[in-house]
Amino acid sequence: MIEGRIIKNISNFYTVDTGKEKIVCEARGKFRKEKQIPLVGDHCKIDPEKKWIMEILPRKNELSRPSIANVDFAIIVTSMKKPDFGSFLLDKQITLVTLNHITPIIYFTKLDLLDKEEMIAYQNIKTIYQKIGYQVIEKGNYQKLEEILKGKIAVVTGQTGAGKSTLLNELNPALSLKTSPISNALNRGVHTTRHTEIYEIKEGYIADTPGFSSLDIKGYLKEEIKEAFIEFQNYSCRFKDCWHDKEKDCEIKKAVEQGLISKSRYDSYLKMLKEG
Repeated sequence: MIEGRIIKNISNFYTVDTGKEKIVCEARGKFRKEKQIPLVGDHCKIDPEKKWIMEILPRKNELSRPSIANVDFAIIVTSMKKPDFGSFLLDKQITLVTLNHITPIIYFTKLDLLDKEEMIAYQNIKTIYQKIGYQVIEKGNYQKLEEILKGKIAVVTGQTGAGKSTLLNELNPALSLKTSPISNALNRGVHTTRHTEIYEIKEGYIADTPGFSSLDIKGYLKEEIKEAFIEFQNYSCRFKDCWHDKEKDCEIKKAVEQGLISKSRYDSYLKMLKEG
């Protein structure tokens, strides 16, 4: 047996990169019995002659939607216009990747569509996330992305129509991934990605994955959601079990009132707390 990494999955046929060659394999029946599904990004052992995946090696993390494992970064492609920016959607994406032990990178697009007032609003939004400590990159700064991705694997995710496939095409024009126009009626793009695949970009890997229209925070503990808002960690409430909601003398609520914590982020937290 030899080891490799799954870089592509189409209809349960898995392309495995061994470092020397790429072999299309099928998963052994035992995985179905054990209810274990191989994911793009998995390190695995294969039988190169029978072209079977024999064993899935331990994962450091995984996402269920998009389905990918062993991710270092999640590049959250976020449109400011067409589709319009929504702070709750971005905060929910950040929270979910953080809960999966993946470092989020916010990649803003469609800035050229903004007028002067909208650009001022955008600058304020960008500042909120930079002050928290998140990596923020604007469309066109591909060199910075390539430097970050050296030796790493990243997933590209975000709202449909925000420019995920466009980003991949710009990082590697040879990919020629299909893109679609935005539907004005629905304020979202027509999704064009039909499978999950990792692409080699410079010295790293990046994945184009099926987009999603809904994100489910259910299944996570309220404590986990609270901890995912990393700016809250700079404050210590009187009671350790404070949910920063209706409690009196809450340091987080005070920080929001003083403008030290973004109200939009706090509102997103409360909304997710109710969903969890």
